[in-house]
Amino acid sequence: MAFLVEEILGILGRIVMAKNVAIVIEEHEASGYYLDIEGVKTFVMDQGSGEAVLCVHGVPTSSFLYRKVVLDLAEKGFRGICIDLPGLGLSDRPENFDYRFSNFALFLEKTLERLKISNFHLVVHDIGGPIGFALAANNLENVQSLTILNTMVDIANFTKPFVMRPFEFPVLGELELKCITHLTWPVMFGLMGVVNSEGISSEEIKAYVDLLKRQDNGKAFLKIMRNFEQSEAFQQLCDKTLKNVDYPMQAIWGEKDPALDIKRYGDAVLKHTDVKKIHGLNSKHLLQEEVPQEIADLIIVQARSIRPE
Repeated sequence: MAFLVEEILGILGRIVMAKNVAIVIEEHEASGYYLDIEGVKTFVMDQGSGEAVLCVHGVPTSSFLYRKVVLDLAEKGFRGICIDLPGLGLSDRPENFDYRFSNFALFLEKTLERLKISNFHLVVHDIGGPIGFALAANNLENVQSLTILNTMVDIANFTKPFVMRPFEFPVLGELELKCITHLTWPVMFGLMGVVNSEGISSEEIKAYVDLLKRQDNGKAFLKIMRNFEQSEAFQQLCDKTLKNVDYPMQAIWGEKDPALDIKRYGDAVLKHTDVKKIHGLNSKHLLQEEVPQEIADLIIVQARSIRPE
C-alpha cells in the first residue's frame, strides 16, 4: 500500500510540475505576439520602445533564452526583439521549410519588413551567429552595431561540439533527442549552460525541453542540426559583416563555456573580425540566463557610443 501511495504522489507531482512549466511558457508567450510570415505562424518577443535591438537565438533554444536581456533592454529605453526561428520555440515547424542558415536569414529579413524595422542593433548567439551574419550581409546599411555572444565565425571549419554531434545522424539523433527530458535536461543545463543555476527556477529550466519539442517532438530541430551551411561561399557572405564595416562590434563570452570555449572560438573572433577585445563573463554557453544585465549594459554602451545621449 505504501508503495502505491508513493507512486500516486509521484504522478501527481509530475502533473503539478507540468502545469507549472506550462505557466512559465504562457508568461513568456505574453511577452510577444504572433505574425504570419509566408504561411508560418511566427512568435515575436517584442518589449520596449526606442532603437531596435534584434537578438538572434540558436539551438536548442528560442527567444525564451533572451527573455531577461530583452526585458532589461526595454527597461533602459531600447526595443528588444527576438523572433522564434521556424522549427523552434513557439513558432510553427513546417515539414517543407528550408532549415538552412541562409533561409533563416531571409526569413528574419521578411519578418523585420513586416515589423517595419529598418535599422537595428544586432545580437547573435550560437547558430544565430551565422544566421545573423547572413542577415547583416544583405542589409549592411541597416545594421547599427553588432554584438557577438558565444558563436562561431570560422563557419566553414566548424565542428560541432561532442554533445551535439549525434544529432547529425539518423537514429542516433532521434535517440539523443528522446533522452532530453525534464529529468535529464537540468543536468545538461548545469554542465553546459550556466555556472550557477540557483537564481533560475526548476520550471524555467524544464521549459526549454517543452519549447524544443512542442508539437513535432523536435523533428524540425533535427533538420536544423543536419543542414548546417558551411560552404566557402556562405563563409564569404558572412565575412562581409565581420571586417571593414561601418558599424561598431564587440564580443561578449561566457568564459566557462565547455562547448564553444573562449580560447579557441574567442581567438577566432579576434582573428576573423574587427573585434579588438572580448568581454569575458562568469558563465557558460547560456550566458543570457545568468548574466542578462551585464549583456544588456554592454549592448547599450556600444549603441550609445554611436549617438551619445
